[in-house]
Amino acid sequence: MEPTHAIHLVTSNDSPEFVHLKYALTHSSIIGLDAEWKPNRHASTFPTVALLQIACRLVNSDESEPDESPVFLLDLQAVPLLSVYELLRELLVSPDVIKLGFRFKQDLVYLSSTFVEQGCDPGFDRVEPYIDITAIYNYLHPKQLGRRISKQIKSLATICEEVLGISLSKELQCSDWSQRPLTEEQKIYAAADAHCLVQIFNVFRAKVVSEGTSLGNHIKHWPSGFDPGLKQITETSNGCNMVTQTKFCEASNMIRTTVPEVHSSILITEEVDSMKSSECINHVDNSLLWIVRKHGDKILLKDTDRKPKTTKRKAKKSSTGSESSKPKNLQTAEEWQGPPPWDPSSGGDGCPKFLCDVMIEGLAKHLRCVGVDAAIPYSKKPETRDLIDQARKEKRVLLTRDVKLLRYEYLIKNQIYLIRNLLKNDQLLEVIETFQLKISEDQLMSRCTKCNGGFIQKPLTTQEAVEAAKGFQVIPNCLFNKNIEFWQCRDCNQLYWEVPLIFQLPHCK
Repeated sequence: MEPTHAIHLVTSNDSPEFVHLKYALTHSSIIGLDAEWKPNRHASTFPTVALLQIACRLVNSDESEPDESPVFLLDLQAVPLLSVYELLRELLVSPDVIKLGFRFKQDLVYLSSTFVEQGCDPGFDRVEPYIDITAIYNYLHPKQLGRRISKQIKSLATICEEVLGISLSKELQCSDWSQRPLTEEQKIYAAADAHCLVQIFNVFRAKVVSEGTSLGNHIKHWPSGFDPGLKQITETSNGCNMVTQTKFCEASNMIRTTVPEVHSSILITEEVDSMKSSECINHVDNSLLWIVRKHGDKILLKDTDRKPKTTKRKAKKSSTGSESSKPKNLQTAEEWQGPPPWDPSSGGDGCPKFLCDVMIEGLAKHLRCVGVDAAIPYSKKPETRDLIDQARKEKRVLLTRDVKLLRYEYLIKNQIYLIRNLLKNDQLLEVIETFQLKISEDQLMSRCTKCNGGFIQKPLTTQEAVEAAKGFQVIPNCLFNKNIEFWQCRDCNQLYWEVPLIFQLPHCK
């Protein structure tokens, strides 16, 4: 998917991109921050941050401008850190800029360690004013009486899906961010992580603006001369375009189903055309002041935060010699040996069947799209024994990215395969080539991507589909006047219909 925002890769402190970054940081009221690094297996040191993502919301920007919300990818492996140290330190503590993040304290610890290693002072110890996206999510989803709220913190991808209706891919989260050059997929992924923070804040702020009466009551009780910062916003912000409509989930490029209704508490689609211009500007200007006062927070690093934490369990592992022998055994098991359990020579029926663990459930949907039987674990957090029992019982090959599962291959020989690729399309191609799957055109979209079931033999007409979808699915009105065939899953009753998209199989040798 092409990004809707401009992405600027900053690799030098004397480049036009660096000049643009300095301008954006001094003319932004809101920024989203995120960082990427290569995981560090040594507990004695912190990982080195390789990339810092900064999404900006320019002051007085026009929604029609193509670069009104730029995202800068600051390459900390290429840019001299001393040249950006003061710029970033002042940004993090500036009272005139709201900093957005998602569990950003860990990023700040690693960021501070990275700069200190390059001779900079340990100055990245505070971020203020700061708002965590989780706090915004909790505001948009108020606690319901009589309902117990789970203590588990939702992931950024889940929050993005529920608030914006946009699927935030996390396929490249564990890629090697220290390698150069960065791929285009890595750039888009990194930029999306920061840009979505600003988008979610826009929805949150729009709700505050729409609650103008309540906001006005709060402002009346502010003491005269109250100034929580953000002076530029009070003076220059143009708020008439700040109400942002949320988007619905974009359908997969392989299959489109009806998008479930989004909770009404996060649908901010109210128009403000009826407001007077002056009232609109006043509400928007004051909204940032009110947001900082009520929801603003700060991140403070202590001396203990600057030291990597080690556990006795990890120290014990490192002191034994067993770890050195395991990688050799696992390395030899990575190559697929065969034959698979469905092979006729082994008494199988010749129909490939796979079990995708929770780390690669997205691959299961891709396999189903090309007509391959691909199941997922029975539970969301299965035990290793459960995965092995399911694979053995159903005669499936267990596909995983968890190298630790390879040590259990002795329990189900030739039924565990380690997926090497990160992207789902590449994973699909890898499985097709490794197991020499023969995919025919008749197999395409012959399985339900939701439950792995098969479709009924006869397609449904529009009227039959409407009747079958009652109380279960909503069919868009735009499909009623078109000659479209509908297909229904035999198991879960999910309805599918054709879309004007061509699905192409990856080229197989």
